[in-house]
Amino acid sequence: MSKLVECVPNFSEGNNKEVIDAIGQAIAQTPGCVLLDVDAGPSTNRTVYTFVGSPDDVVTGALRAARVALQLIDMGKHKGEHPRMGALDVCPFVPVRNVTMDECVCCATRFGQQLSEELGVPVYLYGEAARQESRRSLPAIRAGEYEALPEKLTKAEWVPDFGSASFVPRWGATVTGARTFLIAYNINLLCTKELAHRIALNIREQGRAKDQPGRLKKVQAMGWYLDEENIAQVSTNLLDFEITSLYTVFEEVRKDAQELTLPVVGSQLVGLVPKKAMLDAAEYYIQKENLFILEEEQKIRLVVSRLGLDSLSPFNPQERIIEYLVQSGQADGGLVSKSLRAFVHAVGARSAAPGGGSVAAAMAALTGALAPGLRNPARREFESLSNSPDLLWCQPQPGGEGAPGGRPAMLGSGARAGQRHEDAMKLPKNTPEEREKRTAAMQQGLKRAVDVPFALAEKVTALWPTLREMARYGNLACKSDLQVLAVALAGGGVFGASFNVVTNLKDVADEAFREEV
Repeated sequence: MSKLVECVPNFSEGNNKEVIDAIGQAIAQTPGCVLLDVDAGPSTNRTVYTFVGSPDDVVTGALRAARVALQLIDMGKHKGEHPRMGALDVCPFVPVRNVTMDECVCCATRFGQQLSEELGVPVYLYGEAARQESRRSLPAIRAGEYEALPEKLTKAEWVPDFGSASFVPRWGATVTGARTFLIAYNINLLCTKELAHRIALNIREQGRAKDQPGRLKKVQAMGWYLDEENIAQVSTNLLDFEITSLYTVFEEVRKDAQELTLPVVGSQLVGLVPKKAMLDAAEYYIQKENLFILEEEQKIRLVVSRLGLDSLSPFNPQERIIEYLVQSGQADGGLVSKSLRAFVHAVGARSAAPGGGSVAAAMAALTGALAPGLRNPARREFESLSNSPDLLWCQPQPGGEGAPGGRPAMLGSGARAGQRHEDAMKLPKNTPEEREKRTAAMQQGLKRAVDVPFALAEKVTALWPTLREMARYGNLACKSDLQVLAVALAGGGVFGASFNVVTNLKDVADEAFREEV
C-alpha cells in the first residue's frame, strides 16, 4: 500500500468563485494529488481544501496552490468571521496511511522553507512541527490576526521560523505544521452571535481565562453568525476526537442551549471526517436509545439524523468520510485506478481536467471490454477478430497506466496534457523574456493537447473494419451489445476526441502544425 498524506490548506477567500476554482485546479492538476473536498464559506470568507497524495506530491500541490493565491488574494482587503493572518492562513499535513508523524513534520518543514524562499513571506511552524513550545497552538500564533502582524513581526519572540520578519501586506503570514486528524465541526443555533460565543467559551478547553478553563479537552471553539443561512454557530475544532468525540461536543452544546432556552437546529461538518468518529457517535446513540443496528451504513445514517448533519446541505457519506474515498480508489493514484464512482466524481469536479478527452478514452476502452461477449463459438473466423491488435488496444494491458500502447496510458494522458497548458498560463509575464517563455510553454501545451486526442481518434477509427466483421461473424444474440459497442461507444469516442482536436487547434499559432493536423 502506498504512503498517503492528507493536506488541508485554508485560504482566505470564500466568495470569489474564480479564485476558489483556480486554487482548486492548481491542486487537482498536480500529478499524484487527489482533491477530495472544497468547502467554501461566504461569511467566514474562507475555503478549506482537502487533498491527499504521497508526501512529496502533497508538498508540491500545496506550493502550487500558494503560488496561485499570491496572484489572486489581497489580504489588505479581506474581511471575514473566521480568525486569519494570511492569504494561505494555515496548511497542516496529516498522516493517513503508512506514514508517520515525523514524515508529516518533514512535509511541513519542507513546505514552509520553500514557501518562504519562493514567495518571500513569513512562515511559522505549529503542532508537532513546532520548534518552540509557545508555538504549538495555532490560536496562540494567530493572536491579533492579520491586523496585528506589522507590530508582531518586530518582536523577537515572533521572528518567523522561515523567511524574514518583514510584513507583506498582500499576503500576511502562513502557519504550517503536522497534526493528527482534526475535525472541523459546527453546531447550528437560532440565536445571536454573542450567545453562541458564550456557549463556545463554556465548552472550549481554553475557557474564558487561565483560571476559568472550559469543560472539553482538546476542543477549540468560538461563536459566529452565518448571514447566508440566518443562523448562529458554535464553531469547533476537535483536535483529538478520541479524547473528545463528536457526540460529546453536540450534547454539551445542546445542554447549554437548553439552559438558555435556545433551539439547536442541526450541525455541520466542514471537510472530511474519519469513519471511526462517526461509528463512535453511532454506538453512543445506540446505547443511549437502546437500539439494535448492525449494518455500518445504517449506523452512519443514524448519526447523520441525530446530529442533523444534513441540516444545511446534503451529507453524502461516500464523499465525506475519508476511508470511503480512499477505498473507492479516488485517493490511490491516476484515473485508471479509480472506481467508476470516483472517475465520475473527478470528471464532475471543479477542476478543468479530467474532462471530455478522458471521457472519450473511457468510451473507447469500453468498446474493447464488450467485444469478448460477442464471441460465437461456432465460427472460427471470430477467433482472429477477437485477438485483433486494433481491438486489443482498447482493453486494459498488463502493467497498468504505464503499459506501452495500452488504453490506460491514453486515459490519463489527456488530463496531463490539459494540465501542462494550465500550468503555462500561470507562468509570470512581467518582462518581455517572461512573456516569451510563457507563450512558448502555452503553445507547447496546446500542441500536446491536440496530439493526445488526435492519436485517440486514429486508434478508435482503426476499429471500424474489425467491428464490421464482428457484425458478420459474431453471436446474433448479442446484437444489442454490438450496437452499443460500435455505434455508441466507439462513435462517441472518436467524435469526442476529434472535437477536442478542433477546439484546441484553433489557438495553436504554428500554421504548419495546424495544416498538418
